[in-house]
Amino acid sequence: MNKNVFGRKFKRDVNERKALFKSLMSSLVLYERIETTESKAKAIKSEVEKLVTKAKQGDNSAKSVLEKSLSKPAFDKILKEIGPRFSKRAGGYTRLIKLGRRFGDDAPVAILEWVETAQIVPVEKTEEKPKKKQESKTKSQKAPAKKEIKKPVKKTTTRKKITSKSK
Repeated sequence: MNKNVFGRKFKRDVNERKALFKSLMSSLVLYERIETTESKAKAIKSEVEKLVTKAKQGDNSAKSVLEKSLSKPAFDKILKEIGPRFSKRAGGYTRLIKLGRRFGDDAPVAILEWVETAQIVPVEKTEEKPKKKQESKTKSQKAPAKKEIKKPVKKTTTRKKITSKSK
């Protein structure tokens, strides 16, 4: 008997539930925004926030916890990008936006995303590419001129109306 299970069960056994949460958390880290049901988003929100706090610490014990909870690409990204991004923030790393109900099964849908998005820094060009020397083209190197193709003109015959004048 498994009584008093903390959290949401989602009609899954323990291993299925852990796999679902690991998949959702890894997707959030990799894509920085996921659209899922409201209850699944609420279930992983607190776990993801704990992982970001661990990533900010960056010590070996934190890395072992992160490695168990995330896939390998997500593990690398949370340590290199997301942890440093939230270094000045004390908490509240995620935002839950309710979208309404899904068309197929009428389930409440929500978006779970990071509060701070990755800032794209424009790269300034310091090096100028050397200009290519323009070679003078001789007649043989020039592209052949396009010949205009004239469409044949259709000859139309005109009919004369024959009118009979009767007296």
